[in-house]
Amino acid sequence: MKRTLPPESLHEIATRLEQAHKAFQRRYPGPSGERQPIHVVYGGAHLFRAGTTRRLGDLALRSLEEYAPDFAVFARAIGLPGSDRLPTSSDAIASIAKSIETDPQAVRRENRPAWLADTVYRRVREKLRLEPIEDFRLDFEDGYGNRPDDEEDGHAASAADEVSAGMNSGELPPFIGIRIKPFTEELRERSIRTLDIFLTELAAKSRGALPKHFCITLPKVTLPDEVAALADICSRLEPMLDLEPGALRIELMIETPQSIFNERGEANLLPLVGAARGRCVAAHFGPYDYTSSVGIAAPRQAGTHPASDFARQVMQVALAGTGIRIADGPLNILPIPPYRAAKDGGVLTTRQIEENRATVHLGWKLQFEHVRRAFELGFYQGWDLHPAQLPARFAAVYSFFLENLDSSAARLRNFIEKAAQATRIGQVFDDAAMVQGLLNFFLQAAHCGALTADEVQTLTGLTQEELRVGSFTKILARRSS
Repeated sequence: MKRTLPPESLHEIATRLEQAHKAFQRRYPGPSGERQPIHVVYGGAHLFRAGTTRRLGDLALRSLEEYAPDFAVFARAIGLPGSDRLPTSSDAIASIAKSIETDPQAVRRENRPAWLADTVYRRVREKLRLEPIEDFRLDFEDGYGNRPDDEEDGHAASAADEVSAGMNSGELPPFIGIRIKPFTEELRERSIRTLDIFLTELAAKSRGALPKHFCITLPKVTLPDEVAALADICSRLEPMLDLEPGALRIELMIETPQSIFNERGEANLLPLVGAARGRCVAAHFGPYDYTSSVGIAAPRQAGTHPASDFARQVMQVALAGTGIRIADGPLNILPIPPYRAAKDGGVLTTRQIEENRATVHLGWKLQFEHVRRAFELGFYQGWDLHPAQLPARFAAVYSFFLENLDSSAARLRNFIEKAAQATRIGQVFDDAAMVQGLLNFFLQAAHCGALTADEVQTLTGLTQEELRVGSFTKILARRSS
């Protein structure tokens, strides 16, 4: 065919584009394939002990067993889809549970609501026994308050001692970190001092080792200069404490209007992340501080307020493709019973027992809806403030994955089999970007315990090694080589 432009005349344009695309890939490397925890539990640093994770899990399990002794009660309490069709008789519930144990696939085909409710319930119980906390933050900010310097110094040192003990005993959760005070003029010096004492004590006891996935959370960020200052402090501490370069990673709290837009009206998320010079791994949204900062009245400062949704969407768009994990904030309505039996043998009245049950069930239902809404918005991690919230947290996560299991698996299998071009199943059309999203769906499901790696392989045809790769493009490249 005849052409007007000789190929050699396009060399300079091609070179420019190649360089631009390489720069783009550095800025937007995409998902890393590494595990993202589905929640982070915050607790006052002065209360943390090496065995805190197990203690919180035991409290969560006790709440579940007391207020939801079987899968039907739990499903109705949280409002699980199909729970209105579950039996109420204990004998019928026990019979269904036994049938699911014997032949889960048959029950799944014939009575899907019962299969879903029982599967969620079993896996929540298993999660609370084996890994009740995925991420924990020792809090020196809102959950700790302002105290005399000598008292906070002592708590910074003792918290480090407990983290070190947890490292030695293997009792720490997979992710852990410390939340310091903000770098405001009033609190900056105290914040740095606490961080210095904590890390100095921890490094001395652990001989320069840190817990895996350790990070430092900086709250109420307003300026890139604050993030840059924390990055500088980390860079100075690492060689002095015999820590590996880059070992101290940063997590940002997005809870001020200025962290969303700067004084020029520009989105501020990427400048904040850039100021960390490669140390930033996550950005967490704080809805209550944020809505208060923009003038929302206290009774309306909920995570569902349109102002919160706007901030989340800006976070999502600005950080998409960067590899920075995003997380939603907490629900502050807790499933805590209002009445407790007296320690001297007192008993609750029937009315008090019923009110306790209703209060816990309402708290679970609100937590379930809160987590499911966050997942639907694309926020796959959130905060939890109390162990009693954990059953509803895990139930919301597991049901999200299990409800969409069959259709997602069919779409992923079909695309892998016909990867040379876009493909279609029913009314759903997939391309490579959508399939990466499907792969992320199964990665997240396996990481949090909604599915085992063997179940993922059976459903999708992906091996455990391919699942760990985390990139659809890389999986295809491996298969074609």
